[in-house]
Amino acid sequence: MNPRERVYVAIGSNLGDREAMLARAREGLGRIPLTRILAVSSIEETEPVGPEGQGRYLNQMVLLDTTLDPGRFLKALQKLEDENGRTRGERWGPRTLDLDIVRYGTRRLRDPDLKLPHPEMLNRDWWQREMDELDRLAPPADPDDA
Repeated sequence: MNPRERVYVAIGSNLGDREAMLARAREGLGRIPLTRILAVSSIEETEPVGPEGQGRYLNQMVLLDTTLDPGRFLKALQKLEDENGRTRGERWGPRTLDLDIVRYGTRRLRDPDLKLPHPEMLNRDWWQREMDELDRLAPPADPDDA
């Protein structure tokens, strides 16, 4: 069995009922096998990154712990996006739901499908604020899980 790892997942939506989409994302994250939610950040509204003419995003971050490997965890996130109307087209275009793995424990990974930590982690100030908030809210890590 894999060790438990803490995973920071960014949630974003700028199409449709954005608040409802964030709520559905949180519910879906809570249903991922071998995974539990540890803390949830406040919701922030931000300007879109990418093409002009998009609506503003609602963003939130969730801290989870899981024993899934990063590849299986990514597939679970993509399935959740698809179930909520996500279409993959224009890079950084508008979307009903965007789920990004920002950090996965202390892993460093540079696969074509998954880069850890997320390459934009230091460029998105709201992610930094949300991770800081989660670190304050989360229970201490269990040393036996490492």
